[in-house]
Amino acid sequence: MVTGMQKWLVIVVAALLSASAMGSGTPSKHQANGLKRETKAEKDKRMKWWREARLGMFIHWGLYSIPAGSWDGKTNYAEWIREEAHIPVGEYEKLKYQFDPVKFNADAWVKMARDAGMKYIVITTKHHDGFNLFDSPLTDWNVGHTPFKRDIMAEMAKACKKYGIKMCWYHSIMDWHHPDYLPRRSWEVATRPADGADFRKFVKYLREEVTWLLTHYGPIGVMWFDGEWESTWNAKDGDALYALCRKLQPNVIVNNRVTVGRAGVEDANSMQAGDFTTPEQYIPPTGLGDVDWETCMTMNDHWGYNSHDKNWKSSETLIRNIVDIASKGGNYLLNVGPRSDGTFPPEAVQRLHDIGAWMNVNGDAIYGTKASVFEKLPWGRSTTKAMGGRTMLYLHVFDWPKDGKLVVPGIGNTPIFAHLMGRRQKQKVERAGPNLVIRVPAKAPNPICSVVELEVSGKPIIYNAPKITTPSAMLVDGTVARIDSGSKELQVRWTSDGSDPTAKTGRAYAQPIRIDRTMTLKAASFHHGKRVSAVTSMRFEKVEPNPAVESGSQPGLLCEEYKGSWDNVPDFDSLTARSTRPAEAVTVGNSKEEDWGMRFSGTITAPKDAVYTFALGSDDGSKLWIDGKVVVDNDGLHSGQTKLGQVALAKGAHKIVIGWFNKSGGLDLSLQWAPIGGKLHKAQGMELRH
Repeated sequence: MVTGMQKWLVIVVAALLSASAMGSGTPSKHQANGLKRETKAEKDKRMKWWREARLGMFIHWGLYSIPAGSWDGKTNYAEWIREEAHIPVGEYEKLKYQFDPVKFNADAWVKMARDAGMKYIVITTKHHDGFNLFDSPLTDWNVGHTPFKRDIMAEMAKACKKYGIKMCWYHSIMDWHHPDYLPRRSWEVATRPADGADFRKFVKYLREEVTWLLTHYGPIGVMWFDGEWESTWNAKDGDALYALCRKLQPNVIVNNRVTVGRAGVEDANSMQAGDFTTPEQYIPPTGLGDVDWETCMTMNDHWGYNSHDKNWKSSETLIRNIVDIASKGGNYLLNVGPRSDGTFPPEAVQRLHDIGAWMNVNGDAIYGTKASVFEKLPWGRSTTKAMGGRTMLYLHVFDWPKDGKLVVPGIGNTPIFAHLMGRRQKQKVERAGPNLVIRVPAKAPNPICSVVELEVSGKPIIYNAPKITTPSAMLVDGTVARIDSGSKELQVRWTSDGSDPTAKTGRAYAQPIRIDRTMTLKAASFHHGKRVSAVTSMRFEKVEPNPAVESGSQPGLLCEEYKGSWDNVPDFDSLTARSTRPAEAVTVGNSKEEDWGMRFSGTITAPKDAVYTFALGSDDGSKLWIDGKVVVDNDGLHSGQTKLGQVALAKGAHKIVIGWFNKSGGLDLSLQWAPIGGKLHKAQGMELRH
């Protein structure tokens, strides 16, 4: 007789062998190598529900809810309490025997999320402390070995199915409890040495846990990974884990934190793997274009429950965040940290109720919408829906017009009708030059955010100023500029003599413009022969490239290592290096050390006269100097992020210096470069000399 456990082992072995056989090369931002290549249509189909959902609930719950933020007289802790309070593993393990959330009711949790208008729930199956809220057969460090005993994930999955909510898992890669996880916390090395620890065994354990989660609870909407930033986890591991998830559940969506390179969430090119990127605790100022993204955010200051944290965001702030994020094309994953008895804090319950009341009236202005077609609105935000040959513009009004006239600026479409959400009475719409004016009641229906539905004919014709894009506004031989009006209904006219374009001057834009001299390019949009936008201007400068210098005689760069604790790249000239060696590339290698830094110096050889782009990625801070001037400033305390800079270089060698430091946590350093129009590549080999 084959037992359930034996069946599961067969699934695990098959999945691990399959994923291993697929290889682990660097994937594109949407596709890990080894998986069947996914077309755009297939990706769109898989992402459809998530893109339409716009609002989800994050739940951070675990043993850390028991101390409720307090330890040894301090009250500023939450889910990171073991690390931040330096709690020995044996002491922390005692919490397992206190975990008995007798008031936990999965049905009540999911219903609250549903009633708040949320379409999916992401819950911590395991946070960084390694404790599982599911009854894992791989360890007794789980809920099944607590006084509570019940499999919380099984109950959540059942309730989500009942209420039509997508069940999603958060799962930490970092694990402070597993004996083979590395690196050890610096403060516990003396009492919990890493002797004999094998990180590859931990990776096997991690993959088996993920396999269990994706084979025992039905369809899972999202695998939301975290804790990927430490030096032991690498792109090869991340790519393979992504492939495993998609192999086990082909329709599952995986976030970008499955692998290294979370850095620079505002840069579409920074997403090394996964299906969407994850700004944390902030909203990107202008969205992320065509990149799928989701802002995760706390209701107060902590993810896990802290009984002392009373800094709750108001319902107004949270509702306006929902609107702001949707208007920029993103999702909002709003966190709740349940108490140790299994109930939500009353402050969270009240805010969920307020959100639900607003969404009950205005949800159609959030679900399934696209980003605003307006660059900026003086009174609030806007979301968009295509309606066949028409367009629905949802106008989210934060500041209600006192004169009863809601001005929709710079729009060329013919209005069909307008009315307030929740009311079918039509509001009068008039044209006033380039604007539409909607007559609205004197009093706002909702003081937080009232929504006006405006239906117009055709695709949006918005009189935004045209956008000029170019690889570089600095040129040696030449460059190209492209101009986009945002609508096929608009004509762009441009000039290069410094004058503003008119209907009779300048040229009609038809193709990319070749620029080979210093000049100012100006452009404006025209509709039916009239200028309808502001003028966009960009200055192009032809420069002399930095002259070449004598190349170094030895391959690679000179790497000096320094010991110290800094918050910024230090003045290495004032310090004494602890070691000096040649380095073939700009990298930190396999080090796990904290409180140290490096300086690389030598020359880099430009193959031709050109403007070059340099991409400097680091965790923590770094700076790049070329020929004595700062080209990229990526300084300060931060997780991994990449910044770009440009400089004109003559053919030949140029002096290069990279300064970098690491204070704590993850560490990373990389340098890529290319001439304008070329593909960025790692600086290494014969390009570098010292």
